Amino acid sequence: QVQLVESGGGLVQAGDSLRLSCAASGRVSSYNTMGWFRQAPGKEREFVTGINWSVSMTHYSDSVKGRFTISRVNGKNTVYLQMNSLKPEDTAVYYCAATARGPYTVVVGPEGYDYWGQGTQVTVSS
Repeated sequence: QVQLVESGGGLVQAGDSLRLSCAASGRVSSYNTMGWFRQAPGKEREFVTGINWSVSMTHYSDSVKGRFTISRVNGKNTVYLQMNSLKPEDTAVYYCAATARGPYTVVVGPEGYDYWGQGTQVTVSS
């Protein structure tokens, strides 16, 4: 089993920055990809970004490309999501997730992830 805990959410103004963290524990050797998803009220959970460190690959949704950065420190079981130039439409609950199902790519579908955190709220006011 893998446990994921997100932190760093909060209330910010448009244009501000925020950094989310996702700390993993348990059988961390059982996965090679972590992704960030978000879900706004009344909307489906959507892929934001992911990182596959086995092949040194990252992938971003078009809506956050150029503003968000995912990173992982080698040897540490923590993945970060740096969010810059935040917009009100970025408001959502942000979830991190882990998977080993995409050995050579970054899985983008939520159904492809096996482990999920509890989520952290990000609210961006205009």
